[in-house]
Amino acid sequence: MQSIQEIQEDIIDEFSMFEDWEERYQYMIDLGKTLPLIDEQFKTEDNIIKGCQSKVWVHAEFNDNKIEFTADSDAIITKGIIAILIRVFSNQSPKAIMEANTDFIDEIGLKEHLSPTRANGLVSMIKQLKMYAIAYQTQVN
Repeated sequence: MQSIQEIQEDIIDEFSMFEDWEERYQYMIDLGKTLPLIDEQFKTEDNIIKGCQSKVWVHAEFNDNKIEFTADSDAIITKGIIAILIRVFSNQSPKAIMEANTDFIDEIGLKEHLSPTRANGLVSMIKQLKMYAIAYQTQVN
């Protein structure tokens, strides 16, 4: 099982293989197609991430002290962004998620290549994933 840091380093390596942002966007769209999709029953108002321009649903399940995330979005770029975040945070412990930094986002240049509304959405997505971790951490102790 890879640590959050190792997964982030893999993502940095993958993004460094591309020459320009057009290729990186295409890669993000492709990643979005591999996203573990949220079950239709969880596509509810409660699971929508507030602060995103497009609709993003995230569902979390807690098993064996690890949180497993599924998600979906109605926008292809946003779907790619949440796919990256889920790859980083899914199947990790609440403590690891809460303590994780997200510097890799700056290292791959993601935030600076997003519109202000998408960048805000990215921050909202990270915040929501960490909120799940905080909620589940209480069940660990």
